[in-house]
Amino acid sequence: MSAKKKILVIEDEKTLSDAIIKKLKVEGYEVDSAYDGSEGLEKMRMFKPDLVLLDILMPKVDGFQVMETVHKNAELSKIPIIIISNSGQPVEIERAIKLGVKDYLVKAEFDPGEVIDKVKNIIGGPDQANGAACARGKKNILIVEDDQLLRSLCSRKFVDDGFHVETAVDAEDGLKKIASQKPDLVLLDLVLPGMNGFETLQKIKSNPDKEISGIPVIILSNLGQETDIKKGQELGAADYLIKASTTTNEIVEKVRKILCA
Repeated sequence: MSAKKKILVIEDEKTLSDAIIKKLKVEGYEVDSAYDGSEGLEKMRMFKPDLVLLDILMPKVDGFQVMETVHKNAELSKIPIIIISNSGQPVEIERAIKLGVKDYLVKAEFDPGEVIDKVKNIIGGPDQANGAACARGKKNILIVEDDQLLRSLCSRKFVDDGFHVETAVDAEDGLKKIASQKPDLVLLDLVLPGMNGFETLQKIKSNPDKEISGIPVIILSNLGQETDIKKGQELGAADYLIKASTTTNEIVEKVRKILCA
């Protein structure tokens, strides 16, 4: 029988920490905890977890100080970290991403189910092997998205899952990369500077080069009206995801279903 995956929860709010720990243990993980950054670093060295859930605002040593220490340590830096953000502010998330975190949770939007989904997606779960096997073929994903935070999060998630990723911040750059690189799949925002996503999708699907017109396109947008979804489908989108109700894990799973079937 294989050893249980180990998770370290570094969180100073005991009620939240207890809720996360209880959920993780029910799922079958081995869990330890720490209530400040200093204790958390010590337990990372001793407990050797497979993953760390790390709060940002803590006494003694805060989450950023923990990440900076981990980032400089050859062994500790191998341990994936999901941060628990108090505010979810883009500047906070971007700083954490630069320090190597894999994903994030926002306390105000705490959902035990989301915690489990994110953990399983990083250190294993029932669908992990199939996804990894598909990704080993180095499928190429193009993300056409002008939101820097979402672009960074999606890029990191796909790279961690073994995909090759290119990005574009507008339709013009996206179409150039589609023509030159012919990616296996395109993630396309609708609200872009210059040409919008619908026009871009129409150009892709009407391209005389069948290799380009056949590229599956997933729309990822803030526009969630029925008319928008219907228009995307009519123009040939493989799927339509609404940003506000879709996690990066769900985006990856959608891509896997299309490319790894």
